[in-house]
Amino acid sequence: MTEWRLIRTGFKDAFTIMATDEAILNSRSKGTVPNTVRFYQWKPSAVSLGFSQQVDEEVDVESCRRLGIDIVRRPTGGGAVFHDSAGELTYSIVTGLETVPSDLISSYDYLCRGVVLGCRELGLEAQLSFDEKGRQCPNITIQGMKISGGAQTRTRKALLQHGTILLDSNLETMTEILKMGRSKACMPIEKLREKVTTLRKMLGKPVSFKEVEDCLKTGFEKALNMKLSTQDLSSNELELSSKLRFQKYTTNDWNFTR
Repeated sequence: MTEWRLIRTGFKDAFTIMATDEAILNSRSKGTVPNTVRFYQWKPSAVSLGFSQQVDEEVDVESCRRLGIDIVRRPTGGGAVFHDSAGELTYSIVTGLETVPSDLISSYDYLCRGVVLGCRELGLEAQLSFDEKGRQCPNITIQGMKISGGAQTRTRKALLQHGTILLDSNLETMTEILKMGRSKACMPIEKLREKVTTLRKMLGKPVSFKEVEDCLKTGFEKALNMKLSTQDLSSNELELSSKLRFQKYTTNDWNFTR
């Protein structure tokens, strides 16, 4: 059984989070660090945009500023996501391409199985959702409602996949700041509650970040047939993360220009 690295970085700001994910991806591409699973939370709350999205089409920027919510662009694709400081855990996986199936959909199926099994450790039956063409996409649902989404980016030698797990998200704030494909924000909260759920709702009780992390750890170990060993970021990763944070992820050119 192979050994992967597990990093628990706790609460960080959005710009540090994205910079750290890219620093790990860069280091894994060079072969200087092992395959890595990381758990983290966002503080303050933030919106992350998919790589190619237009800010004004996806986010109510003024509402974010008023509420103290950061806006950052991800290096991965996908849609805009609200990361609630009080109720969301995020995971990232950075692995060599030789570890995963070569095509995108199969790689999502392979990696997302860790989240599915992690939910089962909590006592919940989760599954990958399907789009209208019958292909698996990186959304994980419980009783037909989304509880996790994910996105990927790849270099020539490694990939980064990160995804969310909703413990107890503030859906009212989500509808206020995300436009969700509409000309204005404010999707009716009733419609959102039909599409999105949380662990607290499904379990009928609150659940801690630590408990969810531990269940996901077990899920990933089972799904990927490996052992996770808790470690820290390397000094090179910390240095590169700091550089990327200030030179890229805090800049308007990166976050607001497309």
